[in-house]
Amino acid sequence: MRIALVILHADPARGGAERYTVDLADALRSRGQDVALISSTFAPGDPPAGAVDFGGGSGTRVGRYIRFLGRLDQHLLDNRYDIVHAMLPVRNCDVYHPHAGIAAEALFGARARDQGPVMRVIAMASNRLNLRRQRFAAVELELLTGPRPPVVLCLSNYLKAGLKRYYSLPESRLATLFNATDLKRFDPAARPQVGIELRGSLAIAPDRVVALMIAQDFSRKGLAEAIVALSHMADPRLILLVVGKQDPTAFRKLADEKNVGARVIFAGETSDPYSFYQASDFFVLPTRHDPCSLVVLEALAMGLPVISTVFNGACEIMQNAAHGFILPDPADVSALADAYRTLLDNATRKSMSQNCLALRPRLAYEKHIEELLGIYNQTIAGKTNDRAI
Repeated sequence: MRIALVILHADPARGGAERYTVDLADALRSRGQDVALISSTFAPGDPPAGAVDFGGGSGTRVGRYIRFLGRLDQHLLDNRYDIVHAMLPVRNCDVYHPHAGIAAEALFGARARDQGPVMRVIAMASNRLNLRRQRFAAVELELLTGPRPPVVLCLSNYLKAGLKRYYSLPESRLATLFNATDLKRFDPAARPQVGIELRGSLAIAPDRVVALMIAQDFSRKGLAEAIVALSHMADPRLILLVVGKQDPTAFRKLADEKNVGARVIFAGETSDPYSFYQASDFFVLPTRHDPCSLVVLEALAMGLPVISTVFNGACEIMQNAAHGFILPDPADVSALADAYRTLLDNATRKSMSQNCLALRPRLAYEKHIEELLGIYNQTIAGKTNDRAI
C-alpha cells in the first residue's frame, strides 16, 4: 500500500513522537510498503528515503503550522495515498495518532491538573493565550467532529479516556495500539561496554547509583520534583542524570539551592539514548501527563526499573513494586524519595530488572507493526465501503 506519514518535524532528536515516526517509516519500507515521510523539517544531513519536505520557513510557530496544513492539503490533492497517517492535527487524514495527547486536553489545562488550584488557573490562562495550542485544538475539533472522522490510534487506555472526555466517536473509529520498542536496538546484551564508557566520560564513580531521566519538557515530566526528592536523600551514592535539549539553567539553580548540584548531571540532548540506559541503574519520570512514554518502554526493555506516575499510559504494562513504582501523585516528592530509597538496594534493583526484562516480548516492535498494518487494512476496507454506499 502507499502510505503517507505526516509529522511537523521528522527529527528523532526532538522527542519520542519524532523518533517513532522516522523509525516507523523505515520499518514499513522494510516490509515492502511505499512510504512518504511528510514534514517541514528533517534531521541534519541527507533527507531519509521517501522524504517530502515542505520547508519550515520563517514567521511564527502558528504561521508555520498553518502553511504546513495548506501545503499538506495541496499535496494530498495532487497525490494519491491508501493511508494518510498523521501524528498531529491536520485537516484530512485516515489515521490520527496523537502521541502527545489530545489537543483539546492540552488546551484546557489537563497537564496542569496536579499542580494545585493556583498553578492550574495560571496554566489554563496560559493555554488560552497560546495561539499554537488554540490552532491545534481547532483543527483537531474539525477533524474529529466532521462527517468522516479518521481512526484515532490510542497509545493507551489513559489516552483513550482523555479522548472520550472531549469527543463522542463511535468505537469503530477508535483503535488501541500500545507503543512498542525495537528490541534489537534496545538489547542490554548488545553493547554493555558503552555504559561503562559513558560513566567514565561523565566522571561517575562505579559505586554510584544512577537515576536516569530523558525528557524534552522538563517541567511537565517532573524534573523539579525529581531534584527535590533527591535532596531528601542523605545517601551520596544516588546521582540524577538528565538528558534533554531544554535549557537546564533554572533546574541547575534549583539543584544548587537544594544542595544537590554536584549530584545532578545535565548531559544535553542525544540522538542515541542506548548508552545512557546502559550507564544507569533505574529510570525516573514523575510526569504529570504522558499518553504512553516511549522512553519508559525503552528503559523497561533495557532492564531498568522505572519510577513514573498513573498519568503515564506506559505504566499500564507495569506492576507496581514489581517493575518499579507507579506514583499516584506526581507532586508527592516524599513518595518519590521513598522510591529512590528502595531502589538504592542492589538486590531489589536486580529482582526488578529481571521482571522488566521479562516484559520484552510484550514490547516487541514486530507485534506493533503487524497490529498497525491490520488497522491500515481495516481502514482501507472501511473507506471502500463508504464509497460504495
